[in-house]
Amino acid sequence: MTFDMRRLPKVLEVFLELQQYPILSRSIREQMRQELFARGVITLERFEAEIEQKAIESQRREGITDPLYEESAANWADRLRSIGDHLTDFYFAHNLPHDLFKETVEAAINEVRPGQEVILSFNPELAPWDLLFAQDERWKALPLEEQATFKHHLQEFVVVLIKGMISDQLAFVGIARKYFTMDDLREIRRRRIGRGKIGGKAAGMLLAWKILQKKAERVEGLDLRRQVAIPESYYVGADAFYDFMSLNNLHEFMNQKYRNLEKIEEDYARVQAAYGAGRLPGSVSRGLRKILEEVGRAPLIVRSSSLLEDNFGYSFSGKYDSYFCPNQGTLEENLEALQNAVCSVYASVLSPDALFYRLHRGLLDYDERMAVLIQKVIGQRRGDFFFPTLAGVGFSRNPHRWNPRIRPEDGFLRLVLGMGTRAVDRVANDYPRVIALSHPNLRPEVMPQQIKRYSQHFVDLIDLTANQFKTVPLARALTARIPALRYLVLVDEGDHLRPMITGRRQVPAEKLVLSFDQLLRDTSFVSLLKNTLSLLETHYGRPVDVEFAVDIDYDHPDVQFTLCLLQCRPLSRREESERHQIPAGIRKKDTLFTANRMVPNGAIRRIEYVVYIDPSKYAGIPSYSTRLALARIVGRLNKLLENHIFILMGPGRWGTSNIELGVKVTYADIYNCRALVEIAMPGDGGRVEVSYGTHFFQDLVEADIYPLALYPGEPDIVFNAAFLNGAENQLPSLLPADALYARYVQVIHIPSAAGGRCLDLVMNTDREKAIAYLE
Repeated sequence: MTFDMRRLPKVLEVFLELQQYPILSRSIREQMRQELFARGVITLERFEAEIEQKAIESQRREGITDPLYEESAANWADRLRSIGDHLTDFYFAHNLPHDLFKETVEAAINEVRPGQEVILSFNPELAPWDLLFAQDERWKALPLEEQATFKHHLQEFVVVLIKGMISDQLAFVGIARKYFTMDDLREIRRRRIGRGKIGGKAAGMLLAWKILQKKAERVEGLDLRRQVAIPESYYVGADAFYDFMSLNNLHEFMNQKYRNLEKIEEDYARVQAAYGAGRLPGSVSRGLRKILEEVGRAPLIVRSSSLLEDNFGYSFSGKYDSYFCPNQGTLEENLEALQNAVCSVYASVLSPDALFYRLHRGLLDYDERMAVLIQKVIGQRRGDFFFPTLAGVGFSRNPHRWNPRIRPEDGFLRLVLGMGTRAVDRVANDYPRVIALSHPNLRPEVMPQQIKRYSQHFVDLIDLTANQFKTVPLARALTARIPALRYLVLVDEGDHLRPMITGRRQVPAEKLVLSFDQLLRDTSFVSLLKNTLSLLETHYGRPVDVEFAVDIDYDHPDVQFTLCLLQCRPLSRREESERHQIPAGIRKKDTLFTANRMVPNGAIRRIEYVVYIDPSKYAGIPSYSTRLALARIVGRLNKLLENHIFILMGPGRWGTSNIELGVKVTYADIYNCRALVEIAMPGDGGRVEVSYGTHFFQDLVEADIYPLALYPGEPDIVFNAAFLNGAENQLPSLLPADALYARYVQVIHIPSAAGGRCLDLVMNTDREKAIAYLE
């Protein structure tokens, strides 16, 4: 039915009656809409579409020819609300009896009587959200003694809204309903663009913050309620993802997840181009413009927040993309960059790594809509640069110990100067500071040369002048004024490192080594992180990890730290119900290798295949394309051997972005193997950089893959390279097309090479020892 001016009297009667209830009219209209939808007068979808259509028509009548740029998001919201109210009156007046209208008004007036239990006249699961919020506002206005009569109804409202707005994962809902209030949900809705849930990454961050706000107590001089914060955040609802696909006719990619790996990888560049050329729905663009009007020129980060992300059991670590928007151009330039970032996040839903992660975890058939989390970047302007003093990732459990004194239950950190991107990814020629929170000053390196080499040499930051996200050498970043510098660096004096006692201007930036030693001697910093992680683990009921940034207030008498939570997710972890004993009496000729650093606990029995890339041969490969081809061969072997027990052994830092340092594999290349043994490269100085705490490490844990570091040539270490090099290479028979690479990639069938025997790998954390031997 269309709006007919000749039938106004009925509408006018309803309108004038509602004018007598300036406060209640909102909830009355919500109940009227509920009746319209429930009785089939009009569907919610058609109703909302008509509101938007009439709103656009009204803009034209008022002389607005370019709605996206000529009207603010706030005015657009007022326009939608006003037209929605008029259409509600119109449809109700001409399709339902006036007596029903009077009953609706009467029910609103008399819903709560003193001393009488509240009985709802609607089903919260089916009710519009506006009705739930309006009902909450009415109840809050009542005396406290009367509010107890509807407390149970409010709990249901909270659950309904959490399921519809945040997450319907029951493990999450069961915890979240204890901490979220109607006011919290009202604020989330205010900051949401479009319909649908805000996704797992946003959900995890908000829940962690609410837990700390409600449960934190003052401990060890800390006030976690005041010292823990979250960034200013906005959300693009997950349903906007489908609106985007429909608007840009991207349905050809709807079933991309059911294609084979080769086709998915082949098509991904085309997917990225198509999504990148897409335009967002008008309502989303208007919402993004409003965000830019609110935040001004503050740098932003656009992050994925899919429905499955940061879920209980599935973290999707690093599977989807995030983009920094420096936000230093004109409003139109900033809006274009922000829209492009959202489109690029949408494209990452179809990335090969994400789709194969879903396949391997049994999640391929799930409706994976992508919400988007937009946050102000935490940090300070320092000259032309913008970055936080500290950032990183913290784990409430430490999965590996490099010293028997370390307590796993106290957790660990990966800490960097600048953006935390360098803490969560394996990056080339760079090392975050790894900190065991039980013994923060205990580090794997001892000698000055080792400390210098295995420290952070580059900083991720935003160059405000260039309007770009950049990676710059540490010395370049340290030209900016950093008040906290003496807490972060040591001075390189050649044969020793000393604390920075004098002012930084007297010390060249090239002589400064990032160590964070002085910072870690401040017990309040360590205590802040340790207590935060412990409290979150307690209330999540399982280990967690958090991504964070830290602001340091040196004007405070005792130096004040503020921890900003960027993300929190429950961890998957390997159950360790039994300690596996290292067998005694194994002959050296039957031992393939031993390890004694950062050893996990577990055992892999009857290993049938070893896929081995000789580190010396790998180091001698001059061609980038050849090294990249080896990673793809590993991926093909991973698929071919999926029904066999096998381990991977090879050079340096697997999963690194620098192909010179190790094999550039992704999750899709390794998920079927049982252990990943990283062997120190020739000339590597005797160290394999531990991956734990990175997205790559989380992949290993979730796939139940044991990581091991192997250091050939060290005392008491056995590495039987002769056995591996002397065994018949099965690669040509398994992958004839890749036989050319047999000199680099060896596939050893253990029973064939060892007279029918198989390989066992036993690892014992307490003894810091692992042994792989022929059984």
